[in-house]
Order: sequence, then structure tokens, then C-alpha cells
Amino acid sequence: MAIYAGTSGWAYAGWKPDFYPPKLPSKSFLSHYGTRLNTVEVNYSFRRLVAPSTFENWTAATPVEFKFAVKAHQKITHILRLKNAEEMVRAFMSSVGPLHQAGKLGPILFQLPPNLKCSLELLGEFLAQLPRTPRYTFEFRHESWFADPVYELLRKHNAALCVAESEDRTVPDETTADFAYYRFRQPEYSAEQQRELAQKLSAKIAEGKDVFAYFKHEETPQGALHAEELLKAVKAKAA
Repeated sequence: MAIYAGTSGWAYAGWKPDFYPPKLPSKSFLSHYGTRLNTVEVNYSFRRLVAPSTFENWTAATPVEFKFAVKAHQKITHILRLKNAEEMVRAFMSSVGPLHQAGKLGPILFQLPPNLKCSLELLGEFLAQLPRTPRYTFEFRHESWFADPVYELLRKHNAALCVAESEDRTVPDETTADFAYYRFRQPEYSAEQQRELAQKLSAKIAEGKDVFAYFKHEETPQGALHAEELLKAVKAKAA
């Protein structure tokens, strides 16, 4: 089992000089990022279908084991709101094909709008139409979704509950798939909090789960540095 830790983006000149070397050109950011972290969450795909050539370039710039988690297009989650979304799901899945073929596609993140309330029928129908691969994770942002029937439905389809932690919301840490997916969105994490996160994620790996963890992307490099420390701490515990 493996730990994948990174941020939700990498194209930030403000990460110099603490994460990126001072003279590193922006076109080389991703390749340098890939030498220090082993995954990134792509939010760019939320607003547009990414061109195959872009994914091919990203694949070429990163190590073999690197994974790209990709946020699903807003038409699926926010416009169609999971309903009658088959055509758009096919288009989206086709767009991420180059990552899938290269073995670098991590989980697909379906981030639902805050005003979309729980509907087991809606979620069940949507899950049933998804291809068996890749992996899928759902970030629910209305409290009504945090209930045992939802967790059981996710388990049936091996889809992960996205454990999104922010200043105003804490999602139950329910394991519903053969992997776990975390979005850490606090503005800062103390050394003690970082140790606690490393212990928690190490326990998930010990249970036989792959773990994907993403810190908030900001103009400052703190999230990237937190992710790097988390990788080192979890790997040290596994050694």
C-alpha cells in the first residue's frame, strides 16, 4: 500500500525560493514538483476539458509512479447535478484517457455543490453508470450526506468518501473504499497536527489502504512543504 501526498496545484511562482529554486522557469515547475511530491490534484479540469496534449506533456514531465487526481467537470456536478450526466461523463473520461493509459491517473474527485442535498437514488444511479476504473471519490458539502446509508452505497461501488477538512467543516473519517482520500484545507498545521496526520494516515496504510492526501494550494509554499513532510513521516513509520 502507498501514500500519495501533494497539493491542489503547482503553478505558483510564490513558492520560490522555499520550494522551487529561485531561477527555475515556470515551464519546469511540474518536473521539479515531481522530484519532491508524488501526486497533485488537478482543479483546472473543473472548468474545461483538458486537451490530450496537455495531459501527455504532464505525463512526460513526471516520474513513472506519479499520480494525477482530477476534479470532475462542473457540468457533471454543478450544472447537471449528477442527473442525466452520462454523455458528459463519457466526454470527461475520454479527456483523461492519456493519464489512464500512462498509469498516472489517480482518483476522480466529484465535488458536489453545497446546496445539493442527499439523495440515495440520485447517487446510486450515478455510481452505477461509472466505468469500473479508475477510482472515484465524492466530496459532499451538505450535512445530509453524512449518514450510514450513503457510506454503504459508496462501499458497494468501492468509491471513497472524500474527507475534506477546513475551518468550517469536518467530514467523518469513514473508510468506504480500498483507498482513502483527504483534502486538508486548514490555513496552517502545527508540528503537532502534522504528527497526528502522519499517525492517522499510517494507520490507514496499515489497514491495507492506499492514501491520497492534498494540502491547500496557496501563493505561499506551506502546503507543498507540509505534503513533503507528511510523505517523509509516513514512509519513515513504514520503514
